[in-house]
Amino acid sequence: MIARTVIRRGLRLLALALVVVVALAALLAAALRLQFTGAPETWAKSTGNDALWLGHAWVDGRRTEGDVERLAARLRATGVKDVYVHSGPFEWDGRLDPAKYPNARNFIQWMREHLPAVRVSAWLGQSVKNGLDLDDPRSRANVLAGVAAVMEQGYDGIHYNFEPIGDGDTEFLGLLEQTRRHTALLSTATPQIEPYPGLRLTARAVLGHDKYWSPGYFRQVVARVDQVAVMTYDSFTPSQSLYGGHVARQAALALDLVPAAKALYIGAPAYHDHDHGLPWGDHAESVAMAAEGARLALSEHGRRERFGLALYVDFAATEEDWREYMTRWR
Repeated sequence: MIARTVIRRGLRLLALALVVVVALAALLAAALRLQFTGAPETWAKSTGNDALWLGHAWVDGRRTEGDVERLAARLRATGVKDVYVHSGPFEWDGRLDPAKYPNARNFIQWMREHLPAVRVSAWLGQSVKNGLDLDDPRSRANVLAGVAAVMEQGYDGIHYNFEPIGDGDTEFLGLLEQTRRHTALLSTATPQIEPYPGLRLTARAVLGHDKYWSPGYFRQVVARVDQVAVMTYDSFTPSQSLYGGHVARQAALALDLVPAAKALYIGAPAYHDHDHGLPWGDHAESVAMAAEGARLALSEHGRRERFGLALYVDFAATEEDWREYMTRWR
């Protein structure tokens, strides 16, 4: 009899918990859908301050000057001002093997000839979950030595992408400060900003790491770099309108947190595979929806020069992705 009573109470508590979860999910969906309403202003579009992540083939010898000429022909019609070319990753101990970027100097020279107005940064990073330990001083020293060496190839800057960096990670802040010794142009990809209070801790409990950064920590990172690119994809949103609302919310938060003197990029998902995380991700997330969300946020915020989309990533982008960028953002 006692056992049955305990079971019934347990089932009631479980049912109540499910009701609460469903209610909170419905509230979040409604809030995001509300973000994706209205029409953006006609002026809310690219100002010629966009970015593009480039794959490793450009610096490992697989790409030629002819490939750069074809890339240049495409990018001249866009607003892309910065490219982040994958030049790593770091080893688990933080070392960066020069053998990973044997063609970097040639690539940079070709870019100078064919796209002189576009800045080229070395995209460097590594997994820091059961991988590279940025809390280890020796690992950080190795990272900085690798940065110093890669900058000798002629890059304009360094673009970091360590994942997942936890909210409040002071060692990462220190690494950004120390990287300043080696480059005048520093940027980083960032996780999404906590969209509403309480979601960071909820997501952390489910995923085992921070999916979101608090606005306060995001601001601390921004203070140490020249550019930030918010990775708005892999949002788990199940529909296009909710993803558009998610981007609008992220862009609105970032616009308030990033000073106008610094560049703010909104990551746009130009890729189509299982990396979206969920089966419906590729349908829900698109360059078009990212552009629309960014335009809505910009319309609400007001004109901003150093604000653009960052397309991820060149080797996976389709002609449809580029069409959406040119028609919905450019």
